[in-house]
Amino acid sequence: MSSPPSPSPTRWFKALRRTRLGEPCLRTYPLECVDLLRRARIAFQAGRTLKEDFRLAQLEAVVRMLEEHECDFVDALGRDLHKPRFETVVFELIMVKNEALHAISNLKKWMEPQSVEKNLSTSLDECLVISEPLGVVFIMGTWCSPVQMCLVPLVGAIAAGNCALISPSEYAVHTAEVLHRLIPFYLDNECFHVILAGISDLPEIVELKFDHVFFTGNREDGSRIAVAAARTLTPVTLILGGKNPCYVDQHCDIATTVQRIAWARFHNAGQSIMAPSYILCHTDVKARLVQALKCCLMQFYGPDPRESRSFGRMVNLEIFNRTRELLWRSGKVVVGGQVMEAEKYIAPTVLTEVAESDPIMHQEVFGPVLPILAVNDVDEAIAFINKQEKPLCVYAYSTDNKVISRLRSETSSGSFCSNDCIFQSLMVALPFGGVGACGMGSFHGRYSFDTFSHRKACLLRGTWFECVTYLRYPPYEDRNLSLMTWACTLSQKSQGWCQIM
Repeated sequence: MSSPPSPSPTRWFKALRRTRLGEPCLRTYPLECVDLLRRARIAFQAGRTLKEDFRLAQLEAVVRMLEEHECDFVDALGRDLHKPRFETVVFELIMVKNEALHAISNLKKWMEPQSVEKNLSTSLDECLVISEPLGVVFIMGTWCSPVQMCLVPLVGAIAAGNCALISPSEYAVHTAEVLHRLIPFYLDNECFHVILAGISDLPEIVELKFDHVFFTGNREDGSRIAVAAARTLTPVTLILGGKNPCYVDQHCDIATTVQRIAWARFHNAGQSIMAPSYILCHTDVKARLVQALKCCLMQFYGPDPRESRSFGRMVNLEIFNRTRELLWRSGKVVVGGQVMEAEKYIAPTVLTEVAESDPIMHQEVFGPVLPILAVNDVDEAIAFINKQEKPLCVYAYSTDNKVISRLRSETSSGSFCSNDCIFQSLMVALPFGGVGACGMGSFHGRYSFDTFSHRKACLLRGTWFECVTYLRYPPYEDRNLSLMTWACTLSQKSQGWCQIM
């Protein structure tokens, strides 16, 4: 297929003006996606990404890009989400740098073949598992954490030796522009490409046939991506949002509990797939919890959060209107509730008297709204959680280890954290991913490397044991079958050492 025509000077000038004025940048046309995929596949097939030195150089380039253009990312996220500099640096840039530096430190070990247990017939052979790159992968980020959710998976793809196309969220337009502008200056121009596409265009792009698809977003969009990938039998990793429950026991440190929950729910103006979606609060501490939340929000954001430099805004009017509608149709506002459409501002809001049937309990909420439901004990909390779809995260606050143990073992979720929120999803040593309706697959650290690798079984055999293995050949005789059965009986007792297959 011929390449699309090069953009005219007039179009490049318009693109430059749009970037400078902060207007939406040009989209990547379907023909351009086809050409970028073709170039990436040619680069992969040429073995460009296989060597450790190449992978290390690309990972180091990611770190350099973040360090040299910190101000660009801070400015872009400020314009997209009114995101405070602190949140951008700590939870976007440092997160990605930590992933890249961890991969750099461990890449040699990850790339080494892994030996596995042998049996008698393979005792003189080599039994190995080799991690080989999948090929060209497609990474789709979300607007909630537009840098982190694009570049953390990219680090894993690079470490595993893949080429990649990256699609930042169209909602975070300024951040997408920065990634589109900077990545070609730092990463290999044939192996790594940024495309600018709308969420409605992504299924069509997925159908172009990649070797793996990584998507972060909501369930509805994730389902469409999975269907499109299934048409070409493309494996997927889906990190999807949902309703993350948070149980607050009567035996807990209320002051610390409230600070940690309030930070997790209201940072980035509540736009996080990992934040607690609602509190299941023991009736004995509900009143104290609500009062402590009022005091905590005053301490965090002052008497008017709209004036606080530490509080963000909704990413666009669509998300703003959806969140406002859920807020107005559910429960009773006891803290916050103020909205300003012109600024896409919704105040940090706490709801009580929330019923299980309220709309806010049945839809994903990407906004600064925290419903509180009362339960009589941990049994009722566990039963409530298990009636819902499996969540991405379950949180539990208690000083009673038995309560924590029960929540952890008697519920199922993508991840679990006690006496804090979100941090289990930020650690390079822990996998983060979904289960059931909140997704499939995982990433972070070694788990990202494995996600973007094929673990190939390799048996390197000699011919030394033909005097034994001949028993498997025709013509089949009862004597040979008896010997094989006897060997299998021994192998069950010695964990496979005497197998003669």
